[in-house]
Amino acid sequence: MEKRNATSDFILLGIFKHTRSHLFLFMMVLMMAIASLMANALMLLLILLDPRLHRPMYFLLSQLSLMDLMLVSSIVPKMAAAYLTWNKSISPAGCGLQIFVSLTLGGGESFLLAAMSYDRYVAVCHPLRYPVLLNWPLCIQMTLGSWFLGAADGLMQAATTLSFPFCSAHEIDHFFCEAPMLVCLACADTSVFENVMYVCCVLMLLIPFSFILTSYGLILSAVLHLRSQEALKKAFTTCSSHLAAVAIFYGPAIFIYMRPKSYRSANHDKVVSAFYTIFTPVLNPLIYSWRNCEVREALKRWLGKCADYKCQQT
Repeated sequence: MEKRNATSDFILLGIFKHTRSHLFLFMMVLMMAIASLMANALMLLLILLDPRLHRPMYFLLSQLSLMDLMLVSSIVPKMAAAYLTWNKSISPAGCGLQIFVSLTLGGGESFLLAAMSYDRYVAVCHPLRYPVLLNWPLCIQMTLGSWFLGAADGLMQAATTLSFPFCSAHEIDHFFCEAPMLVCLACADTSVFENVMYVCCVLMLLIPFSFILTSYGLILSAVLHLRSQEALKKAFTTCSSHLAAVAIFYGPAIFIYMRPKSYRSANHDKVVSAFYTIFTPVLNPLIYSWRNCEVREALKRWLGKCADYKCQQT
């Protein structure tokens, strides 16, 4: 098979076709992405500006918002530009950057969600020891560790994926560059890399996911002993919504990265990838942040200050 020139661009075929129904879906996805950007940016500003939110739990939430903000910004603008301008090409460097950024943020978020589940476990099961079990140094270490592990995985996979020779068919049937899709285009034996990628997925996805399930299992076990029905109902509602968000993130990621190449379907992969790259960043602020009373109170205070400032100006 003829190998492509190393300097030629890849072609992202995208997820939408130029039909009325797909145009409607595209507009819906674009609106969701804009809503995600606004919600996560607002969450970052609130936590930064309100001293009452300068606590480990909200610092972890701010990092989640930052990761979601960057993830949507690294994927949706290119997808939208390709659809609207019909220019679907992306350079190898741009493709490698998308792989690196998406894996850095996805892997980092995987560990960050585990850290957040530990925060909830300590807050519910050991509230009196919370300042000791989750102090600021540990919070910073968990955050830096999440970013570092995600970046290490992203750099390894991006560099290795682009080192393969690619065949003449350099069309990527996806809406962004994702390592498993590029591996399918390689003209070399990728079995060793696929095995390494599988091991990385166990470390980056299954271990944090198991830790999260264990944390929430212990939380549910603790709240079952509560005598207050209202507190019990509130705890179940919170845990179920958090676990739903976790499932929407980890489920598609495990589906994409832990399947053998022979079982891949481009149409399925595109839809599933949209869940953890576009839909999850929309849901996270709603589930983890805006349902929180202290966050809503901080928003009211901030809006009140803005209203007072406008009144003074007039």
